[in-house]
Amino acid sequence: MKTVLFCGGLGTRIRDVSESIPKPMIPIGDKPILWHLMHYYSQFGHKDFVLCLGYKANVVKEFFLNYKPQTYADCVVTGFGNQVEILGDPQQDWRIAMIDTGIWRNIGQRLWAVREHVAGEEMFYANYSDGLCDVNLDEMTEAFRASGKIACFIAVRPSFSLHLVDMRPSGKVQRIRASQDANLWINGGFFIFRSAIFDYMQPGDELVEAPFQRLIDADQLMAFRHEGFWRPMDTLKDKQVLEDLVDKGTMPWRLNGAPGSALSDAERKAG
Repeated sequence: MKTVLFCGGLGTRIRDVSESIPKPMIPIGDKPILWHLMHYYSQFGHKDFVLCLGYKANVVKEFFLNYKPQTYADCVVTGFGNQVEILGDPQQDWRIAMIDTGIWRNIGQRLWAVREHVAGEEMFYANYSDGLCDVNLDEMTEAFRASGKIACFIAVRPSFSLHLVDMRPSGKVQRIRASQDANLWINGGFFIFRSAIFDYMQPGDELVEAPFQRLIDADQLMAFRHEGFWRPMDTLKDKQVLEDLVDKGTMPWRLNGAPGSALSDAERKAG
């Protein structure tokens, strides 16, 4: 299955580190978060990607056009760099279509712009490209396939705590409770679509507004609840949390037999 990754956003909420590069290219450890996400999908056998570029599209293109796997893996060099032998696991064999979908387009417009690149696909994945999780993609896909519906997204708990206020119109507070204690779920940004998704879209639509409402009205949208690890990268604090996980070698989005398992030192070195 193909995977559409939205890579054109400006990352305004993490502006300190995203003014010079697109948000998906912000590094987590020594690799962009985009690379971590693509590796996540490839672990389930999905290695055909469509990148919807926009803001600073050249930065994404240059990364993949000039990508040298030996930079990130143990290797043996002979002939002063003329020959390089990569050690450890084989490097990723990815097919990457990099499509410039414009700077100011919203997510729905970006998906609409690459519809020809997923034509003929029974189903395809899509992702905001600004977060990581350990959802079992095979289980999510099978649940979606069995549902017969047209669109699916993971529903997750917010990664941050909110104080929810119950109050009267007068302003009198009746109760304050933590968001963890409420049945609060949000869109986690990991999607699966059937090709019929485009029948529910119109040019200019934002994806989760009008199209999703049409899907809801037709009972064609499902949420896949995920209670495991999920972390967006919306703020510098979020970035630091992900950085700390990489530094410790405990990356839930890296699978080792089962989603959520930590990596050994040898696996971590293998990249």
